[in-house]
Amino acid sequence: MSFNNVENKVNVTSEIGTLRRLLIHSPDSGLGKVVPSKAQDWLFEDIVHLDTIRRKEYDYYVKILLYFLDPGKIKGKLAHIDAESSNRSFFKPDSADFHNSDKVIELQVLLKDILKNKDIKLKIVASVCAIENCTYELQNELIALPEDQLAKTLICGSIDEERMIFAPIPNFIFTRDIGITINNFILLNKAAKQARARESVLSKYIFFNHEVFADYRNNIIEIPEHVHHFLLPDEENQDRKITLEGGDVMVVSKDHLVIGCSERTTLYACNQVVKTLFKKEVVKKVTVVKIPKKRDFMHIDTVFTQVKRNVWVMLGSLGRKSDAINVRVTEIIEEMKDIRKEDKTQIIQFKIENPLEPTYFEYLEDLLDDISRNDLGSTEETKFIYSGNNKFPYDAREQWTDSCNLVCIKEGVVLGYDRNDKTVEAFKENGFSAIHAHDLVQKLESGEIDTETITDTIILMPSAELSRARGGFHCMSMPILRENV
Repeated sequence: MSFNNVENKVNVTSEIGTLRRLLIHSPDSGLGKVVPSKAQDWLFEDIVHLDTIRRKEYDYYVKILLYFLDPGKIKGKLAHIDAESSNRSFFKPDSADFHNSDKVIELQVLLKDILKNKDIKLKIVASVCAIENCTYELQNELIALPEDQLAKTLICGSIDEERMIFAPIPNFIFTRDIGITINNFILLNKAAKQARARESVLSKYIFFNHEVFADYRNNIIEIPEHVHHFLLPDEENQDRKITLEGGDVMVVSKDHLVIGCSERTTLYACNQVVKTLFKKEVVKKVTVVKIPKKRDFMHIDTVFTQVKRNVWVMLGSLGRKSDAINVRVTEIIEEMKDIRKEDKTQIIQFKIENPLEPTYFEYLEDLLDDISRNDLGSTEETKFIYSGNNKFPYDAREQWTDSCNLVCIKEGVVLGYDRNDKTVEAFKENGFSAIHAHDLVQKLESGEIDTETITDTIILMPSAELSRARGGFHCMSMPILRENV
């Protein structure tokens, strides 16, 4: 696909501005090849059913995105698309009938585009083969593949249905983690787990070489390692490891970035990001939110995301609402007191004019309220919609299935999983409507609902299999263009 006739603008200044362009990756055949013995090594809690994820779940995500961002690609075609669902050609990036939207952009298409350049093709194959420890013979075989087949192989790990040559990268569907758009800069990640190393390599080549990002190559930021890190003993180097994933980075306003220090993003990475962004004057303020390093939370976008200027969804046990759970714990084990202190969310804010005099926030709600009022100019009361309606055990259960991991299509209109019933109740109690994706698609096609007039709504996405992959729609989107708030 050519993007030559498209205005390839890159700019994101908030989490809630109307979404105009994003990067996604539709579930590929690699997800269907995750085996139980390797699932956790590949960062999956379980094996998933690929056909269900595609037809009954992710395809609805693509439909919703197209209706909002690129309606010309889908409006009037729904009956035909659904009638042809047996082959799904509209949703398959290697198909001649693929939608090829330049607003809902498929990473596999971008990879295929840059592989047309022979020099880039040689470099990518060499880089991947070095990571995967391939033989020289296999490397030459990969170089000989046509670019569309090679792009698919580099992602799913198989040359064809019968021959799997290296591990898949099933987490590639979580495009948020490959990088983050900060104003008109792109901050590249440094994956925490070896299972995602190939994602980082492929993404780097795409950002530095595809025409979509041609005007912004000087604005692509890679996080530098510590000087002479390779001379440190392994144990000491491990302590200073620099890893960062996009789910731990939120652009909450033009001047303010929030970074999570979590299971996947290290304190040293946060330090390097703060210094780098201040040096380049990308933002004026960076807040570091340290959350417990637990698989339950993973990234900060699994415990809070923004819905409107003055509305946030979050996990109560990491904010003021934590007392209710702590009381239950300490009634059983008094010794949990010290652990409670370690597990408490810690928040520190740095400003470019004087980074050595930071500001501290005691509770997550205090930070989010400050963002709403002082960064986004909200004059309304800041509201918090809590996971599971803050009722035990639904709060923890629904956070596990990404009740807090929502993406804004426009302010007040978010996508979330249909299985998180108590959280949906909380949305309704706070004045929001809820509509299932199945119904919304039909009403958008018939004209009964218009994307311009829909407001204050949580769109409920089918979630039987997708939610088991441990990521929601915030994870499955990398916005590269939003309207300014």
